Order: sequence, then structure tokens, then C-alpha cells
Amino acid sequence: MGYKRFFVFLRSKLTIHTNFSISTMKPTLFLLAAGMGSRYGGLKQLDALGPNGETIMDYSIYDAIQAGFGKIVWVIRRDFEDQFRNQILKKYEGQVPCELCFQALDDLPEGFKVPEGRVKPWGTNHAVLMGKDVIKEPFCVINCDDFYNRDAFMTIGKFLADLPEGSKGKYAMVGFRVGNTLSENGSVARGVCGKDAEGNLTDVVERTEIERVDGEICYKDGDKWVPVGGENVPVSMNMWGFTPDYFQYSEEYFKEFLSDPKNMENLKAEFFIPLMVDKLINEGTATVKVLDTTSKWFGVTYAADRPGTVERIKQLVDEGVYPSPLF
Repeated sequence: MGYKRFFVFLRSKLTIHTNFSISTMKPTLFLLAAGMGSRYGGLKQLDALGPNGETIMDYSIYDAIQAGFGKIVWVIRRDFEDQFRNQILKKYEGQVPCELCFQALDDLPEGFKVPEGRVKPWGTNHAVLMGKDVIKEPFCVINCDDFYNRDAFMTIGKFLADLPEGSKGKYAMVGFRVGNTLSENGSVARGVCGKDAEGNLTDVVERTEIERVDGEICYKDGDKWVPVGGENVPVSMNMWGFTPDYFQYSEEYFKEFLSDPKNMENLKAEFFIPLMVDKLINEGTATVKVLDTTSKWFGVTYAADRPGTVERIKQLVDEGVYPSPLF
């Protein structure tokens, strides 16, 4: 059955098809949608980029359903809940279970309060913590404004579905090949990943400026451009796979984070996912498998990326990879 016939059939039946067996507890897709893109200049999560007004997150959810995910959870800000429900959630009614949770600056452990003058959110791992009451199964965390492509969801979905019931401390991340993650309109920030002989993550080094320089992929270190090590060096695109025990570890470490005077005095200090993961790896509490993918990332890091993203989505639709309309 060709792509087009398959997806017409899929839409008519509203069934989920996968190419691997899954456990009785399907993984959850957890989308981080509480932030705004400062470099892009707008609310990217709700930007209509598909032929029928689809957002990038719509395509992520569609791909996740194909990969066997059984529930969708978003973390958003309360102030755009109504818009989100009207523009996003209603698309999925009757198709897949959905939940919302909310990130708020003052959602802190007992005994802590927001420092005077702080307006910046507490970071990605604080956002993840907001899902602790609604996620009880293995889950994948992603950004809402990155187009990850289907192979990435198949890869992480299979890892999560194959975990033995009750697994703890066996996590994963999708390691995108750096050459597949660049923007034509400027440098990008990526977490360059190191891994051991077993393919487990050893460290993530944030490189805030990565681009091609004289044909070679480099990162900027001071005034110098340094080669990253090749096209296939794995980088983090914030696509992580966890089990629910991750919430408990995060709650405990967030208290340590807030107890550090440096983090309370610095009004821009953030509790990032890599910070939590690094702690768990270094103390031997968890392992994080680096999963390879052939997926080519694209997105809207810059406003100038938008036309190219629209065109690439259109090409995928024209090729029959996605139906139109999507849902």
C-alpha cells in the first residue's frame, strides 16, 4: 500500500498503525509549549505552517501517533490556555487522549518563594516537573517548535515501548546528526553529546553558535571557530525519553537548585533538563542511551526560516508522507 492510500485509510479509520510491537502501556508524548521564541519574534508554537494551517506540533503529534504513543500532554502558560484549547486541542478530540498542565513561576516546593524581581521561567526541567500528576507511564519530552521527522519518533517510541514494566533509571535521548540540524539563516545552539562504548550518554556540552564555516561544521569558542568533529556527531534537540521515576529525582534536585544562593541571586538561572540528566549520569543513578536517527530536523529558529519550513512541509505533503488536511 502506497503512502497516500495508507494515510487516507488511516484517517478514515482513526486507527493507530506501527511497525513494531508495543507494550500494554503506551508511552506518552510530552510537549514543552510554555515559552516564546525570542529570536523568532512570536509564538512559534501556534504558527500555521502547513497547507491547512497546521502547526509544527501537529506534525509531531501525527508522527508520534504512528509511532505508538497513546497520550499527548502539553505544558503551557495559563495566559494562553483559551487560545490553545480553541486552536490546538479541538483538533484531537476523539483521536487521542490529551491533557494540559501549566508552568508557573511561583510553582515551587514548600518553603521556597520567587525572588523579588524574577520574571524568567525556571527552565525546561521545571516545565517537565509540571507533568508529574498526569504522566504515569514512560514518556518522551520534545519542543513544540522543532520538526523532528518521523524516524526520530519511531526510534524513541520503540525504546520506551520495549522497556520492562517498572523500569527505573533507563533513559534515552535521540542524538540527531549535527549535519541534519543546521539553519541556512544563522548559527544554531546545540548540545554536543559524548557517549561511551555502550552508546550511553557521558556529557552534553552546550555550543551556542554552530554553523558551517568554509564547508566544515564548527562551533564558536571565543573568537575562534572549532570543528565539531564531522557531520554525524550526535547533538541534542531536546528529545528525551524518561520513565516516571524521573519526576521524583527532579523534585529532589530542584530543591537543591533553589537552595543554592547563586541560583536565587541570579534572576536568569534556569533548571535545565541537561543539568538534571548530567547529575543522574555522574552519580550513577541512571543511564541515557543515545539513539541514532536519520531524521533531518528543521524549524523556525529565525523568522527567515519560515518560508523554507513552509516549503519543506508542502513537499512532504505533495510526496504523500502526510495527508492534507492532517487531522
